[in-house]
This record gives sequence, C-alpha cells and structure tokens, in this order.
Amino acid sequence: MKRVTCSCRATLASALRVAKNFHLSDGQPPSIDMVKRHLILSIVIGLAFPVIGLPNAKAEKAGKPEKTQDEAEEDDGYSQISIFAKAVQLLRQDYVDGNKTSYHDLINAAMKGMLSSLDPHSQYMDPNDFRDMQDDTRSRFNGLGIEVSMKNGLPTVVTPMEDTPAARAGILSGDQILKINGTSTERMELQDAINLLRGAPGQKVTLTLLRPATKEIKEFNLERAEIKVQSVKGAKLLDPELTGSFKIGYIRLIQFNEPTADELSKALDDLEKKGMQALILDLRNNPGGLLNSAVDVCAQFVPPNTKVVSTQGRVASQQREYSTSGLAKERPNFPMAVLVNEGSASGAEIVSGALKDLNRAIVVGETTFGKGSVQNVMQLPDGSALRFTTAKYYTPGKKTIHGNGVTPNIRVPMSVEQERSLFAMRSEENLKPDDEKNLIKTKDSQMLRAIDALKGVMIYAQQNASKTQGAKK
Repeated sequence: MKRVTCSCRATLASALRVAKNFHLSDGQPPSIDMVKRHLILSIVIGLAFPVIGLPNAKAEKAGKPEKTQDEAEEDDGYSQISIFAKAVQLLRQDYVDGNKTSYHDLINAAMKGMLSSLDPHSQYMDPNDFRDMQDDTRSRFNGLGIEVSMKNGLPTVVTPMEDTPAARAGILSGDQILKINGTSTERMELQDAINLLRGAPGQKVTLTLLRPATKEIKEFNLERAEIKVQSVKGAKLLDPELTGSFKIGYIRLIQFNEPTADELSKALDDLEKKGMQALILDLRNNPGGLLNSAVDVCAQFVPPNTKVVSTQGRVASQQREYSTSGLAKERPNFPMAVLVNEGSASGAEIVSGALKDLNRAIVVGETTFGKGSVQNVMQLPDGSALRFTTAKYYTPGKKTIHGNGVTPNIRVPMSVEQERSLFAMRSEENLKPDDEKNLIKTKDSQMLRAIDALKGVMIYAQQNASKTQGAKK
C-alpha cells in the first residue's frame, strides 16, 4: 500500500473548506443540522482520500513534467471532490423523488458511471454482482450461457457457451443485443445487461438481436437454466476415415477456469496412452477466463519456464511476464493445430497467440475477438468490488492482443449458416460418432483444414526421417 503523508489538521482544514461552499437553495442561512450534515460528509470525504491513495505531492513531482496552473487546478482532488459532494447534497435536498436519493444509491450510481466511462471492460460490482463473478470462475451460474462485452455501445455476444440455452437456440458470436424482454439496451451499463440476462432456472427471457453479418434482426425466446461449464470436452482420437493412417487427437476447451489445466492434463494422458501422434486443440467460441489457467494450459505444450504472455500498464507493478511453471510435466513435442474464430477471446487469445509465436502450433480459423486487457478486481469494505483495466496483454512476439486479436496462420472463414449449424449440432447431447464424423465432413471446413495441415507435417517428417536413415546406411 502506498504511504500517504497527510496530517489530520490538513484533512480537517480541507474538509471545512468543502463545507463552507454549501448553502441552501433559497438563500436562507443553513440550519445547525444542515451544517452538521455537510461537515460530516466533508470530513468523511477528506478522510477517504488517504484510503483511496491520494498522491503524495513529492511523489507526484518525481519523474513527471510540471503541470500548468490550469491543469493543476482542474486535477486538484479536493476541489473536484468538493464539486461532487455539493452535487450529492443538492440532489438529496431538492430532487423530487426522495426515495432515490439515499447516499448508498447516489454513490453506487456514481461509481457505476465512473467505471463504465473508462472502457467497456471496467465496472463497479455490487456485492451480489461480485458473488456472481466468483461463481463464474468456479464454473457455475444461472442464466442463458452467453459471454457478453460492450461493443459499439451495445452488449455484444462474445460467444455462446456450449451446451447452454443460448448455444442450442443458435445465438452466434458477434450478435448484438438490442432488447432484453422488450427493454432497450441502448445506453445500458454492461453489468445491468448481465443482471437482466441472469435469473432463476426456468424463467423465460426474450432477446432481440441484430446479426451484423446479415443485417437481420432476430427474436429468441429462451429459458434460463443452471449453467455448469465443463471446461474440457470431446477428448478423443478422430475417426481414421478423416485422418488416414495417423492418430490425431482432438480436445475442445470451453473456457479457462480453476479446474481446466488439471482436466486437460488428464485428457492428454489418456490420448497419449492411445498412441496419439498429433493434436487439434479447439478454442473456438472460448470466451477466456482466468489468466493463471491460460498460462497453465500453455504449460502442457511448451517447456518449463517459458514466457507465454506479458502485460504492460501505466505503473511498474503492471509490467509483468508470465511463464510456465518449472514443475510442469513435459510432454512429447507432437505436431499441433489450434482452432480459433471470432468467439475466441481473452484467455483463448493468450494461448493461441503464445503457441503461434513460439512456433509450437499452427493456428487455423478466423481472427479472434481482440479482448486482451487486464482487469484487476479490488473488493471494497461493503462486499462490493471494482473491476478496472490496468494493463494490456502482449504475446511472446510482443504483439498486442487488445483490439487486434490473433491472426491465424491458415485463414479459413465460415459462413453464418455453417457456423450456426455446426455449433448448434455440436451442442446436442449424445451425438453419435457417425453423425459427428459427417458433421465435420459437411460443415466444419476449419477442422478439415487443420487435419490436412497436420497430416502434411507428419508426412514430411516421415520422409525426412527416411532420408536421414538412408544417408546413415
């Protein structure tokens, strides 16, 4: 925690200056009770400055250019908080609907606006929202199963999670949410939209979506459910009809949460026992999740102590490099392809970007979503929390992910209809092996291209090995 040099006398003096600015709207002298309320509010605000880290004047000057007088006056903390405190008091005093002007409601609304004005990924979470976020990382929550982010002023689907009401209904990555139960989402805060999407299992919700790729406006009637995200799915050797004489494994990661790396390790162990020679890692429609989980997933495929992602922010503490554990299990260096699309975001972009830059895998599909910023979550004393952007992610090759995404080595676009059919059918329970094989052959051009790429790599390796052996003889 930063050390703050601020005496009680200075704080009280500043608080008194704040209180001095207040007067009643009718020009009458304020009552004793009013003065007390103003003084108490002002002192609380003054004392709050050390808690939130008011800069030490000496620290401000160190290593920074001098501010002009206008800039200094505009950025003076006490005077700006004085204006804010006066606005709060005027609302409490004169706003027509008194039951909307409690300190709690006004300050909460101010914090929501403050965080949302910074960028689409920063937000204020009340205690309930914060608990919901913690549930997300533990792979359980109630709702529709869509990851959303703000884009062009509207809540936008990053990805519909597999085996959820949204995926089964045919909602796609990039769909923009225009209305939720008839309520327009224009100018709606992201967290407010998320709260409307969530609810008790069995409750119905109607979404009006714009699909930018086709300019269609579609309405979906969905039923909320308990979402239990199984982070690793579909681990198997692909059908020989698709892979020929080679044993190509396949694993799909749904998102990056606490158990993901352990579940992936078990799946890889099983495939290696079956003689796997190459692997396709499917990160399509993976919205990301926990940074540590993404780093641990990379550790399954690259040597120990390998840098896989770095962050850069305003302050020195945000300049960090993340490397795989020195204790990570080393595996055979089998050929590998990673599937990505527009629904691959955050942690999925960290993994695909690292494996691409480190020449560990061929990336196949479409350019990813481009959500590569670091959000820190800081809990407040009342159980609420602030989530705010502190840095941006960079791949090992120093490429920024945010706003750019990860570009595949082999670009294989899919039409909206292909994508809808593929992911809707893939979400069906108990899909038979023959049906899945036919689905890949008829709908999944990205998977077919990845299989061909891996077969080419292995054929080339075999030929090289034969030449080497022949030369030795």
